[in-house]
Amino acid sequence: MPDPAAPDARVPERVRADAETLWEYHDLRHDLRPCDAGIGLGGRDLGVAVVAVDLFRRRLFPCVVFTGGRTPATVHRFPRGEAVHYREYAIANGVPAGSVLLEPRATNTMQNIAFAREVLAAHHIRPRSVLIMCRPYQQRRAYATCKKLWPEVEVVCAARRLSLDAYVEGIGDAKRVIDMIVGDTQRIDLYAERGYAVPQEMPAPVRAAYGRLVAAGYTGRLTR
Repeated sequence: MPDPAAPDARVPERVRADAETLWEYHDLRHDLRPCDAGIGLGGRDLGVAVVAVDLFRRRLFPCVVFTGGRTPATVHRFPRGEAVHYREYAIANGVPAGSVLLEPRATNTMQNIAFAREVLAAHHIRPRSVLIMCRPYQQRRAYATCKKLWPEVEVVCAARRLSLDAYVEGIGDAKRVIDMIVGDTQRIDLYAERGYAVPQEMPAPVRAAYGRLVAAGYTGRLTR
């Protein structure tokens, strides 16, 4: 018998269209091409590491920096830190240890980019292009942050090619996922205003969908 207290792993139909609108907005659909280095941003699951292994096998970068520390949101799953677990996964799945660099301190996207850059420089790697791997709904913010902090590099973004339903099913909590997507949407404008990221266009239908989701109570990841 289903546990009535368990999170719902299905997107509610009343907000599906708006959640899909934001999901599609954050998917940059970049054409993937070889870059001088890969950067894998830490998160709540191993999806970034899975993408990194695949793209390394496809020779899209010669080395990858996994960046992410121990955060309250992920320590239960990655007790040694996000980047450490990602690195272990990549090596266990055939990526040579010498091609995997570690940045174990970052706790936000700005630090991910800044600290990964420092790690690459410490290994005498000064890329002209980077392939950033992140959660599907984080692509636009990751791109805008990198272009602000590292304007001279060419940035390509990649994530697992999943539908919203498939991603929610994997996480197991529709409310949490939609909260995160709404939070990232807010940060597109907010972080540009604060100087943390370059501005990004946000079409009127996306703004309207965001507003309706906030009104529907998906506010758990908003910056106050």
